[in-house]
Amino acid sequence: MDAEEFLERYAAGTRQFHKGNRQGIDLKGADLSEIDLFGANWNGADLSEATLIRAKLNSTSLSRASLTNANLSGIEGSSINLSWADLSDADLSYANLSNANLSGADFTRANFTQVKLTEVNFSGANLQKAKLRGVTLEKCDLSEVNLAEADLVRVSLERASLNKACLQGANLERACLLYANLMMANLNGANLKKANLTGANIYGATFKDADLTGAIMPDGEVYKPIASQLEIGKQETSLEKVISMTRKVINTDNAPAPVGPYNQAIAASGQFVFVAGQIAIDPRLGDVVYTDDVKKQTEQVLANLEAILTAAGATFQDVVKTTVFLADMNDFAAVNAVYAKYFPEDTAPARACVQVSRLPKDVLVEIDAIAVISG
Repeated sequence: MDAEEFLERYAAGTRQFHKGNRQGIDLKGADLSEIDLFGANWNGADLSEATLIRAKLNSTSLSRASLTNANLSGIEGSSINLSWADLSDADLSYANLSNANLSGADFTRANFTQVKLTEVNFSGANLQKAKLRGVTLEKCDLSEVNLAEADLVRVSLERASLNKACLQGANLERACLLYANLMMANLNGANLKKANLTGANIYGATFKDADLTGAIMPDGEVYKPIASQLEIGKQETSLEKVISMTRKVINTDNAPAPVGPYNQAIAASGQFVFVAGQIAIDPRLGDVVYTDDVKKQTEQVLANLEAILTAAGATFQDVVKTTVFLADMNDFAAVNAVYAKYFPEDTAPARACVQVSRLPKDVLVEIDAIAVISG
């Protein structure tokens, strides 16, 4: 049966075409709404821009078929085979694709709103810019799947495997990622506002420029960004009290004046706190952040220093000596600009700054500190 005869039978009212072999048939732009192709072989068919609203495609094979811009809303596609098919810009809203084979298929910009995706094979599928709002992907294997810029607002990905998946620029606002496997996933630039990552495995995942505002992190705590400028300097003990109790700024005209926000020397008495060198690792993510931005790395380093000082009962005002290690001395001014927000020039600790050939994890800056607190 060729395409012309097929369309004649459809126009005459026939809807049931079970288990037929229509490989490579060209029905581009055809209206096949509510057609029943149970168990049929339509591999390689051209159904681009076709209308298949509420079609019954259970166990239908459409491997390598062209379904670009096709309207497949509301289809029954249980166990459908769409492997390596082209469904870019297709409308699959409210479809049932349970147990479907979607391996290698191209779903660029496809609409998956409210689609049922239970036990689906997504291996090698391209879901870039796909709209997946209202979809449940619990326990789905999305390893290495391209979900760049996908719309995943409020999507449930509980216990899903996203190992090495690309989620760059994806919108995951309020998404549920409970116990999800995000190992080595790319989440750079993703929107994770108020997402729930409790128990998620984020080992090796990257979050450069991701928005984690209000997100619940794997440890169950709400994400807190690095210290803001408004919080800098808020300490429990007044500056005057700290100075009189533990430290004295030393300045002399017989030595070179400081060329940054530090003093020539600090005389201090009390209990010493030696803080190990800190780099721009966000403790919530366990990974380096802002790999190309020395200012933001410096902010993260100082936030890490502040956390350790606080744990030791100290503040930035108790610091008497720091060492700044730079991968590139050309970053000196940029680092100073951030550093000065935490250490006012008139009371800043003594400091050394050196350029090194390489820093751990190829970061741009590392800072250690010595503080003195009341014994």
